[in-house]
Amino acid sequence: MDITGYKKTVLATTDKVQVIFMLYEGALNHMKIAKKKIECGDITSKGKHFSKATAIITELSNVLDMEKGGDISRNLRSLYEYVLNRLLHANLNNDTEALEDSERVLETLKSGWKEMMEGMKQKQTQEVRMGA
Repeated sequence: MDITGYKKTVLATTDKVQVIFMLYEGALNHMKIAKKKIECGDITSKGKHFSKATAIITELSNVLDMEKGGDISRNLRSLYEYVLNRLLHANLNNDTEALEDSERVLETLKSGWKEMMEGMKQKQTQEVRMGA
């Protein structure tokens, strides 16, 4: 199986909450690398990592179900727009402060998804113990 097939298999067998958590981790990883590239003056690589982080955040925003999600989806969309605007500013101006603003927002969101994953695992464990 090639790497693309492996990625498809992983995503197909991973629950949606965990996939979103992994996307946050991916975006944050690219943002951290972009920050290092700004600091060492590697403009080409910096742009590549900003682009990847932006693509992940854009996709997270695009898949929001605005009808079913209500206020939560609207609030997430606003946060994603803020992050995207700060990333654009950081990329255009080599502004690590703007990049750190984006990182803080995503870290907060990621921790919320992590709590949700842990709660779901606890619930599943309790159901298994109870024979549900």
